Parts: sequence; C-alpha cells; structure tokens
Amino acid sequence: MDPAVLGTRLASSVIAPALRKLLVQEGPGAGLTDRPVRLSGLVSFRGEKRTLTDTDLARLARKLVGAAVDGPGEPPFPYDETEAVAHALARTLGALGDLAMDDVQAVRLGHRELARALRRAAPDPGLSADASYFLDSLTEWACLHLLHFFTQRSTFVARTLVEQSRGQAETLAKLDALLARDDRPAQDRTFEERYRRYLAHRHNRLTIFGLDVRDTAETWPLDVAYLGLETTHDETPDPGGDGTPSTVRLAAEDILVRHPRVLLRGAAGSGKSTLVQWLALTAPDRLPYVLPLRTLIRAARLPAPGDFLAATDCPHTPPDGWAERVLTDGRALVLIDGLDEVPAADRARVRDWLLALVRGYPGNRWLLTARPTAVRPDWLAADGFADLTLAPMDRARVTSFVRRWHTAADAPEHEEPLLDALRTKPDLARLATNPLMCGLICALHRARRGYLPPRRKALYDAALQLILTERDRQRGMSGLDGIDLETEDQIELLQRLAYSLVLAGRTEMDEETALALLERALPSVPGAAAQGDAPAILRHLLLRSGVLRSPAPGTVDFAHRTFLDHLAARYAVEEGHLDVLLGHAADTQWEDVLRMAVAHARTRERGRLLRGLLSSPSVRLTLLALACLQDATSVDQEVVEEVRARAAALIPPRTVTEAEQLAQAGPLVLELLPGPEGLSEEEAHAVTVTASRLGGEAALPVLKKFRGHPSLTVRRQLVGTWHRFDPREYADEVLAHLDRDRLDLTVRNREQWDVTRALPPWPRLDLTGPYSWDEIFAGTDPARLTSLALADNPDVRDLRPVRDLPALRTLSLTRCHHVTDLTPLADLALTHLGVPQQPLTRGLPALTGLASLTIGHALPGGTLTDHLPRSDRLQRLYLTQGAITETGLIGIGALTGLTYLSLSAGLGLLEAEDWHEIAAHPALTRLYLAADILPGGPLPALPRITDLGLYLPGGPDTITARAALFPNVRTVDIHPGRQAPQDHAAYAPLFPNAEVTVHRR
Repeated sequence: MDPAVLGTRLASSVIAPALRKLLVQEGPGAGLTDRPVRLSGLVSFRGEKRTLTDTDLARLARKLVGAAVDGPGEPPFPYDETEAVAHALARTLGALGDLAMDDVQAVRLGHRELARALRRAAPDPGLSADASYFLDSLTEWACLHLLHFFTQRSTFVARTLVEQSRGQAETLAKLDALLARDDRPAQDRTFEERYRRYLAHRHNRLTIFGLDVRDTAETWPLDVAYLGLETTHDETPDPGGDGTPSTVRLAAEDILVRHPRVLLRGAAGSGKSTLVQWLALTAPDRLPYVLPLRTLIRAARLPAPGDFLAATDCPHTPPDGWAERVLTDGRALVLIDGLDEVPAADRARVRDWLLALVRGYPGNRWLLTARPTAVRPDWLAADGFADLTLAPMDRARVTSFVRRWHTAADAPEHEEPLLDALRTKPDLARLATNPLMCGLICALHRARRGYLPPRRKALYDAALQLILTERDRQRGMSGLDGIDLETEDQIELLQRLAYSLVLAGRTEMDEETALALLERALPSVPGAAAQGDAPAILRHLLLRSGVLRSPAPGTVDFAHRTFLDHLAARYAVEEGHLDVLLGHAADTQWEDVLRMAVAHARTRERGRLLRGLLSSPSVRLTLLALACLQDATSVDQEVVEEVRARAAALIPPRTVTEAEQLAQAGPLVLELLPGPEGLSEEEAHAVTVTASRLGGEAALPVLKKFRGHPSLTVRRQLVGTWHRFDPREYADEVLAHLDRDRLDLTVRNREQWDVTRALPPWPRLDLTGPYSWDEIFAGTDPARLTSLALADNPDVRDLRPVRDLPALRTLSLTRCHHVTDLTPLADLALTHLGVPQQPLTRGLPALTGLASLTIGHALPGGTLTDHLPRSDRLQRLYLTQGAITETGLIGIGALTGLTYLSLSAGLGLLEAEDWHEIAAHPALTRLYLAADILPGGPLPALPRITDLGLYLPGGPDTITARAALFPNVRTVDIHPGRQAPQDHAAYAPLFPNAEVTVHRR
C-alpha cells in the first residue's frame, strides 16, 4: 500500500493533528540556533518534561489504525489484528526518540529511509504479511508528515541556512571537480539500473536446503523469509575499567554502517549467505558485488574488478572501465561469501587478493564471511577488518522465523502448535538456534501435518543427516578439504567425544583430549582412518560438520547440547553401560541422556532402564520413566503398565498440595501435564497451579490450553500467575482470551501496567503500587469499571475522583496509608467496600448503602457498631486482622440486615460473650469461622445457622467436640490445613445431616 493509496483511507486532516502531538511545540519567542537538534529532543514522549505518556502514544496509534481500518473499501488486514497493529505502530513511532540522528539528517534521509530506520529500531511485531505491509505503509505515511513538520519549524529554517552557507564552499569545490571531468556517463547510469534489476531477480529468493518434503517450495521470497539477525564482537576494555573486554551486539544489517571492513563468522546454517543476499538488495547508495568464493576459486586466478561480473556468471556486460569507476569513486559494496568453502591451501591467496583490492580502492565497503574456525582471530585484523560473529537466534527471532516461514509456506494452521512445542520441549528449543535448524524443524512439522516426529530420535537423526552430510553435498561442497566422511562415520567419532564429556560432567574439552580420543577411535572407523589422521579429521569435523566447534583456541565443544546428549546416549547403549546410566539418574544433567538411551536401546535394555528408574521412590524418576515411554519404539507391556500405574497417582494432580509437590520434580513435568479435556474443576485448577509454579516459557503452552476454561477458580489462577512470565507475551497468549465475568485483572508492577493499558479495558482491576488517579483513569474505561482494588498506593489520598466512576460497585483499599477519609464515598452506589490492613479512617458510618463490608483494622469504641454503618442494607460482614480486638462482637445485633458473618483466623480468640452475640442475632444464617478462634467452655448452639464454612488447620479433631453447636446446618464447606486430612470421609460424619464439601489443599 503506497502512502498515496493509504492517503485515501487516512486523510492528512486525520493523521497530521495526531502526529503533531508527538513533537514538542515551539513556544513564543523560540530561540534560533545554528546547531541541529537531536530527534530525542524534539519528541514529546521523552525526557523529564514529557507531555505525552506511553498511554497517550498507544491511544494515538489506536486512533490512526482505527481510522484507516474504518476507511473506504476492504480492510487492509484481518480485523482481529487491529490491536496488534496499533501496538506495533506505537512502538515504531516510539522508536523516533531512540534514533541517533538530528532533524536535518532525518530530512535528508527522506521519509522512506526514516521509516526503515524506525522499523529496524522497533521490536519485530510478528504480524501477518498483510498487517506488516499495512504497518510499513502507515509508518512511511507518518514519516512523510513528520519530516514536513520538521521543515516548518523556525529553528530548522535557521539551521538549514547556516548549513547551506557552511557547505557552499565544499559544494563549489565539488562542482569544479565535476566540471574538470566528464560526469558519470549516461550509459553507466543505464547499466546500473539494469544491473540492480538483475541483482533483485537473482538474489530475492531464499533457498531452503535439505528438505525432503515434496509439496514444500525449495525457495522463498527473500523479503518475506528474511529475518534480522544480530552480531557480537568483543570490544577493547576501557583503560579506566577492570580490564574485562565487553561484548557488543549489533544488528547484522547495520554492520557495514558501523564498520567499513568486516570479517563475519557464523556456524553452518547461521544465515551468512542470506545476509549477503539481503545486503545486496538493500544498499541504495552503493553498488553491490556478490562474490561467492566457491565459484571464484575454480579459476586459475582470482578476478580483477573488471571481471567480477563475468566470474559470477552475470549475463550483462558493463561499459568499459565501469567497475574501475565504481571502485575508484568509493561506491562499491563488495560481499565475498564463503571463505570456509575455499581449500585451506588457497586461503592465503584469497587474503592477498582481498587486501590488494582494499588497499587499491579505499572508501568502499567490504564483507567477508567464514565459519568460526576457518581462519585465526587476527587473520585480517591488521588491515582494519572488524571480526564479528553471528549470534544464535534468541526466542523472539525464532518466533518471528517460525511465523514468517509459515506465512511463506501458506500453512498458518501449523504455526501455533509448533511455537507451543518449541516452548514446551527444551531439547527442541536448544536445536532451533539458527535459520537452518529452524527451517528444518518447520518443514518436518508441516510435512507431518502439524506434528513433529513422534519420537525425538527421528528428529535428531534427520537433523544430523542434514547438517553432517546432505547440506554440503547439495551445495557441491563435499570433499572440499580432501575428506568426505559418510554420516555414520562422523557419528561414530562424534559420539565418543560426546560420551567423554557427559561422563566428566563438562560441556567442552581441550583439543589434546579430543585428538587422543579420535586416535583411539579411528582404527575402528576405517572409512575415516583412510582419509586422514586424527588432527586432519578433527579439523574437518570442526570446519564442516556443523556439530562440533571451537569456541576458543585449543577448545572443543558441541554446537547443540541436544546433539551432545543424543550422541552420548547412543554410545552408552552400544557399549552396554546401562548401570552407568542408572547410576547418574538422580543427576538432572543426565535427564535427556537417559531419555535418549531408552530411545536407542533394544526392547530388553529398555525394560531394564525403565525398571531401574522405578526402583527409586523419587517422584522425578517416576515421571522420567513416563517421559521415556514417549521416546521408545517398543517396550514390554508389563513394563509399560508398571510405569503408567506409578505415574497415575501423580498426574493429574488433584489438590494444590499435590500440584506443588509435583512441580518440585522440575520442568520435565510440563511435557506430561494433560489439557483440560476430561478433568474435574479441581484437577484443572491443580494442573494450572503446577504449571504456574514451574513458570518460564515452557509452561506457557500448558496454561494456554486452559484459557477457555469456564471455572472462575481456574481463571483466577491464570491471572494470578501473570507475573511469572513475559508480560506482553502472556497477555497476548492467555489474558486476552479469558472470560472476564467476575474476574479481576491483577497488576503487580509497572511492566504489567504498561501492557494492561494496551489491552481492551478490564471492568475489574486489582492494582498494586503507586499510581495516581490520572494514570488509573487513563488505563481503564471509567464508564465501565465495576470493581477496583488498590494496594500499597501512596499516591492516592483523596477519594473524590471515585465519583467519576459511575459503574463502580466494589472498592478495596489495602495499605493506602494516605487515605484517611471515606466520606466522599457516601453518595456512591457502592455495594462492597474493603479496607483490610488499612489505617483507621473516618466516614465509614456514613456509607449506609453498602451491602457488604470487609474490615481489617482494630475498630475503636465500646461496641462493634460504633464505627460501622448502621443500616439494614448491610448483609455481609467480613472481619479480619484484629478488627474486634477492642470491641469484640458486642452490638452486632444492631446490624439487623446481616445474614452472613466471616470470622478469620487473624481475629484472635473469641470470648464467650462474642458467641452469645452471634447466637442472639435474629437474621444471621450463614457463618464462616476458623475453628482455632472458638472460645472454650460451654457455648450455646446456633440453630439459625444453615450454611457453615470452617477453616480447620488441625483437621477434624479441632471441631469434633463443637460440631453439635450447629444442629441445623444443611451445607458445610471444609477448608483443611495443608497437613490435615484432605479426604471427604474424615469430615462427613461430623455433620451427618448436611452436604459436606472438602476444599482440598
């Protein structure tokens, strides 16, 4: 959608006033200056004197997106992405304050390049293709207006005039130089346009190697599939610091902006060649040369500039001397790909050729790619090359890759299940660290219609086949260094290194140890021994295998812990080391080794391993045995039944106590927890408690399964565990899908509050922390807010703003120490007020409209009702935290409408007189009390009580002698303590004529 087209949906009369709010306004007499102004100083949402809050920015973005969606014609993207697009636009516009440029530079850049800079600075929004296209267009349209605003500021005009004066001499000098020679010939310009079209056609496809899926396209459009990566490099320590070098991260697309000469290292499949393609297509101010060394090295000599295009099979012939002119003018971007694909003996020749070009044509940009161990660290350092390394993909980039992959493959139905699998299965997530492995996982998942291979061994075997052999062979790179090992030969050698590391409890070894292990192994692997000695084989494995690497000189480790465990388990089983495996079962570091050992083992060996795990009383090992069944192809049926019988007592958990005990077994549990289908409400709640206690990314897919559950208890658990997860992701995946009926949104910190303000307003809010009334109103819909709970809030003092919440019926104040007067609430339609752990406040007796009241501070006076509203409308009274320390329950009979009374454990021991007050109340029929506050001695019965709730920390013995006090109860809710019996049979005989419900912990 071109900005001009977008303008038909979003007129300037709408967008201009909204965007103007992003910029600080010039006051009267704004001073003129000859210095540019940083963009961070122009925006109104940065700095101490900001006038635009994050909430305002989010509201502005929603307004713009909403106006565009409501415009004429078909909507530009699916309607259900409206909120996500608005959130992404807010973050993109917010990046304006983070750009390291001034207003003059921004105007020179132009609206399209400014929009591109904003998109790079903002997080990847993870939108659909249509929504992403719309966001890009709207960002360009916004930048067009913003640049217009910049140029209209009086200070900008003054600065521009000054800069024009300063630059005039330089311009005249350049003009003289241009007049002294012919300008770039017209034929050069014509050719360059044709050459760029050729580059766009040749490099705008991304090849996916190693996929055996017939209906999966082998290539994808680069602009759809490309994923921005990061690079890292160690920077020289500050002389005034502690001498420790710092690791600097930089967007891969920007490396040639920061460093004109770069040696970029990356493991197999890390995206080096894809980055080269991307840079070739996105260099508007430079002419790219894409030079794959695997092609160039075949010739007797490496090409001179005039031969660059012919050497890479470009079908176009440039004008005479064109390449020389481009390089001499410093307009070239030379992208040399694949140093590791050059035989070691020829790499010095490549370096000499490259350095001759660099020194002969200064002012250009140069990039050389290689695998990590292809050359030593200082190979090009003396000639000004920055040595950078492509970083492994983080979780956000993996998620973005998966989403883009499925968009390109037109397979949206498989996207979310795969993302859930990546979160739930740590071993799978450890594989997905670069585009190659992510692509393999996506393809295998799609090929099996949304399911990964049911057993992990099949997935790992497929991955190893691709990385060790197939990828090089498909690219014609096998045998490059004179060694061409079969997959099985490489595995035979690698598994010995892996087992040695696992046995030692380490993840890396020194090179000497690796060589010694290979020397002992080579005689038993004749296919490898015939091609080289141990040093040659180790060099080959480090350079070409993609599994083994050298993270530091003289050190060897495995690129993926998953492959380390997989190969170590294979060797342990082959050597019959089952006792060694079982001897390490208690060590959580051996969990995946044991699981893969069961997968590699034969049927009889599997039975021995599984029974060995069951021989321990450990809950974790029982669950490990159950998890192992998922990886086994065949197991004796008797063994299967033993494992399942032991695990059935653990999964699903039935109480909160069982859930918490189960969580102690560790993350392994998450793979075994069931979804909500077939579970009782108690079991569903307990499963969500287990996942909540474990927390982390892997727990999110489990909790997502319960987001549609109707139970209020389950929904409250899902809200209450929000703080254990990334606030934005959890809100998108869980909170946004919950039924909000009677459900409070609990907000514990600022990060959650920022996310809350971007969500559709919740009608019930529980907010902890210092927030002013202005912030609260800005983050809610005041007209629809029905329940508000504030805790630990020193910023709220005056309650008069509550009058502007017409729908509010429930208000709770906890430890809001500056609130001292409740009188402003007197005329409101509140039905419940809670003041637990709240200092004594005045005005409470005036609240005669309340139907429900919670008191959590000591009431003064001679009777309970001296400081309570005396009204027959008050039906429910909750007393906690020493509320009746001074008054007892004396005078409770004056509350004639009271039908429910709750007496919590924090009240202290009741007096006999208090009990008599309860017995004498004419309307009280429902009672909740903690049994340990009952007074001693003889007490009158309470025949009017028909509904009874009891908290019994010590179990049935604490109420047995007092059960007769409640002769007419029809329903009894028992809340036992954690250590008390939890079964119904322990309590039902106490109240034989009532329906007894035990709420198990």
